[in-house]
Order: sequence, then C-alpha cells, then structure tokens
Amino acid sequence: MLLQRSWTVTSLIRNPEQSDAILNLGKSKPGELNVLVRSLEEVKSDEDAKSVLEEVKPDWVIWSAGAGGKGGASRTFAIDCDAARHFISSSLSIPSIKKFMMISYLGSRRNKPSWWSDAEWSASQQTNQGGLKNYFEAKVDADEYLAAMAHKREQSGDKTFQAICLRPGGLTDEPAGKVQLGKTVGGGKVSRASVAEVAAALTERDDTRGWYDLLDGDEDVATAVERVAEERVDCIEGEDLDAIYNRAT
Repeated sequence: MLLQRSWTVTSLIRNPEQSDAILNLGKSKPGELNVLVRSLEEVKSDEDAKSVLEEVKPDWVIWSAGAGGKGGASRTFAIDCDAARHFISSSLSIPSIKKFMMISYLGSRRNKPSWWSDAEWSASQQTNQGGLKNYFEAKVDADEYLAAMAHKREQSGDKTFQAICLRPGGLTDEPAGKVQLGKTVGGGKVSRASVAEVAAALTERDDTRGWYDLLDGDEDVATAVERVAEERVDCIEGEDLDAIYNRAT
C-alpha cells in the first residue's frame, strides 16, 4: 500500500534469498521498491546505522524489525533495543529525516494507563514479566528512547519532526478492517493488514506524533486517524515523562 501512494520504499532485509519475492511485490505499482541487504545484528554503533541511512537517503524511517523471539535474549536486545536505538539516534542527527515510526506493541509501557481496567493491567504485567520479559524490556527501552530523542530535537527548535510509536495488540492474518486507535482497551487482537494501513495513514500526515495503541474495532481507519490527529491523542500519557526525557541528556 505504500507503493500505491507512489512512495519510494527501501526494504532492509537480512536474507538475500528474499530479495526477488519482495521485489515482485512492487511490480505494476506506481511507487518504486528497492531492497537493501544488511544484518541488523551487525549494527553496533550510531555510525553503523548512519552508513545505512546515508546509502538509502530516506525522508522517513519506519522501524518494524525485530528478533521475533529467535536467538534468545542476546539477539532480542541486539535488534529490538540496541540496533533500534542506533537508528533512532542516527535518524535524528540527519536533518533531512523528518519522521521516524516505531512499530511496538500494546503492552510496552511501565505505568498503568488511566483508561485500562485493573484486570487489563494485571494481565499485561503478567505477560511482560513472564514469557515476554526480554521483549518487553527491549521494546519499552527503544520506545522511550525515541520519545526522549524526539523531545530533545523539539527543544532544540525543530517543531516539525514526527516521532510516531504505533502499538498494536496481538497480530492476526485476517484482512484489514475497522479499528480501535488511540486509547484502546488493554488487550485484544488486530490484523497485520490493519496495522499496515494505519501505519501508512499516520505517517503520511504532518500532524501525528506520540504513542497510538491499535486493536480491531468499529471505526474506519481514515476516520480513526483523523480523530486521533485532531484530538492530539498520545498514549504516552501516564508514563514518567521527566524520567523518559532525561534519557536524552
């Protein structure tokens, strides 16, 4: 759908054997699709990330990479946290990059949001401190770091940069449909196709910033995106913003 908007998209992948299949997705589309083969596990510094960005020269960065639970804790932290932070730092150091979207997950937060029930928060905490503990720690670190670095750039005088954190619930392979977006309930599912539609719709606007939770729901994507933009919804509400922003000092 990014290509249908006539965007130029560069997909960063690790396995070169996937190149042809990905490039085939771009055939007969108005946009341009490129593939760059790199291993995010080899991104050990801001300079490593910057070399990739300088090769691609993007206006926007959408980060949906992750270890996917493969390779244990060390790989999870190497990709979901460390590499993500290097790309965040490098993206915010390049004036021509105006947007950074992080695809995170619904439970990536440290404090109970006021719009969640006690039961929803308890269930999220059990998951985050149980089987997803390493994933939670890696993702919440990266989410907070993006918020901190974007705030620092804003404080320096750049009011145009957009740091967007899209936080879906459990992912399904169902077709795209209607959604809950913004301050959703504290648990549920959403289709990958809907995540892609919402990500594109949020990114193409110039008035979207902050954290947006996402689940299947009863609102059209366009209507939902328009609403959260107009209402300036930001689901970072309730987090310790002073502690988060101090991470960029």
